[in-house]
Amino acid sequence: MPEWVKAMIDLWVAAAGISTGRLFRCVCRAGKHWGDGVSERLVWHVVKQYARELGLAQLAPHDLRRSCAKLCHASGGELDQIQFLLGHVSVQTTERYLGCKQRIRGAVNDCIGIEP
Repeated sequence: MPEWVKAMIDLWVAAAGISTGRLFRCVCRAGKHWGDGVSERLVWHVVKQYARELGLAQLAPHDLRRSCAKLCHASGGELDQIQFLLGHVSVQTTERYLGCKQRIRGAVNDCIGIEP
C-alpha cells in the first residue's frame, strides 16, 4: 500500500474515532459516522452517480475492479498477486479477467540457464 494511502486512512480512522470494525462507513450531514459499513449497493450508486456526472453513463463498479487489475498487470504485477487481490480461487479465472494467458513456451524459468 502506498504510504500516502496509509496516511489518509490513518487520518480517517482518527477523525471518525474508529477502533474496530469496517473502515468505510456512512457519514451523516453532521460529519459523524454511523452504521457498520457501506453496502455494495451504496458503492454501486455512488460510482453510477459520479460516472453520469463525468459523462460515463455506462461505467459500473465492476469496470473499476477490472481496470485496477489490468493496470496492476501492465505495471508488472504478478498473476498470482492479482489473483489474490481479486479473490479468485483459480488463476485461470484471473487470466480470463485480464484477457491474457500464461506463456508456457518462452516461460521466464527457461532463461535461468539450468538446462540439462
